[in-house]
Amino acid sequence: MGTLNPKRLDSYDYALPKEQIALYPLPNKQEAKLLVYEKSSEKIIHSSFRHFVSWIPKDTLILCNDTRVLKARFYAQKPQTQIQREVLYHEHLDDVYFLAQIRKKVSAGDSFCLPYGYQLKIVELFDSGLRKMCILDSRGNQIQQNTFLELLEKIGEMPIPPYLKRKSEEIDSNEYQSVFAKNIGAVAAPTASLHFSQEDFSELQQCFEIAFVTLHIGAGTFMNVESEYITEHIMHKERFFISKQTLQKINDYKHILPIGTTAMRVLEEWARSQKTQGQTQLFLNPQNPPLKTQMLLTNFHLPKSSLFMLVSALVGLEQIHRIYAEAIQYNYRFYSYGDGMLIL
Repeated sequence: MGTLNPKRLDSYDYALPKEQIALYPLPNKQEAKLLVYEKSSEKIIHSSFRHFVSWIPKDTLILCNDTRVLKARFYAQKPQTQIQREVLYHEHLDDVYFLAQIRKKVSAGDSFCLPYGYQLKIVELFDSGLRKMCILDSRGNQIQQNTFLELLEKIGEMPIPPYLKRKSEEIDSNEYQSVFAKNIGAVAAPTASLHFSQEDFSELQQCFEIAFVTLHIGAGTFMNVESEYITEHIMHKERFFISKQTLQKINDYKHILPIGTTAMRVLEEWARSQKTQGQTQLFLNPQNPPLKTQMLLTNFHLPKSSLFMLVSALVGLEQIHRIYAEAIQYNYRFYSYGDGMLIL
C-alpha cells in the first residue's frame, strides 16, 4: 500500500483471503483467537478468549450493549404466484407504519401474502431504497407494532450479515444473539458480545463491574462508505439509551472497556452531547477520534467500513494496517463470527 491518507477512503482498504471469513461460529467460544494490542508499547500479542479476563486491568468497568436482535428477515409471497420476496425490516415510524427493504421492484399499493392470513402492503417508496409498509390482518385491519414484533418471532429469520452469503440456519437463532441480550430492536448483532457463553459472562461478572447501554443496531451498519473523502460520509441513525445506574458507573470509573463498537459509540455520544437517549449518527474515525474510550474489545471488520475507521481512530491508521496484516498472516477468522481483538 502507498502513502496512507486518513481523509481518503482507499487508505482503509485491505485484501482478505475469502477463506478467512468466518461463515459459522466456533463450537467452543473460548477457542477463538484473541489478538491483544498494547497501545503504549505498540506490541501485538496472540492469545485466546480462554485468557480474556486475565488481560483486563483491575478496576475496569465493562460496558455492554444489551440490544436484542429481531428476526428481521422474512418472506412475502406475490398473490396468485409462488414468487417469494425477501423483506428486511429496519424500524417503525409510528405504531403502524415501518421502513423495510424488499427485493426487486415494487410499487406503492402493492400487497403480498404472509403466513397466518396476514398481508404486507407497500405504502410509499423512498429514493434510499427503503419502503414504507404496514401489515394487515385477515380482516384488513392494520396491526400495531407489538403484534408485528410477535409475528416476526413466528415468521422471521435472524438477519445474518449479507457477506456470509448463506441463508439463516437454526444455529444462528442462538449464536447470533448475545447471552445478555434484553431490549429488542436491533437488526444486526453487537458481534463482540457473541464471544461470551453464559459461563464466560458469569466469570466476567464475578471479576468486574458490568454496566449496560442499549444501541439498536440498524441495517445501515452494513452500508459501505462510498465517499472518496470519508468526512463526506453520512452516518446512519441508531437509537440509544443509557440508564441512570449506568451513567453513575461511567462517571465513577476511570477505566472503561466497551464490549464492541456499538457500546463504544454510545459512550462517545454521551461524552460529546451528554445525552442519555435519542438517536446517534456519530462517525468515529481518525478525523473525529474518541474522547473517552481508551480500551476496546472488537472483531475484525470489513475493509472501507465505518467500523474499520473507528478502530483506526483508536490505534492509528498505520498501526491498524499492521495489526490486520499480522492477523491475516496468523490465520485469524474475520467478521461477525470471527476472532477478536482487545485494544489496551
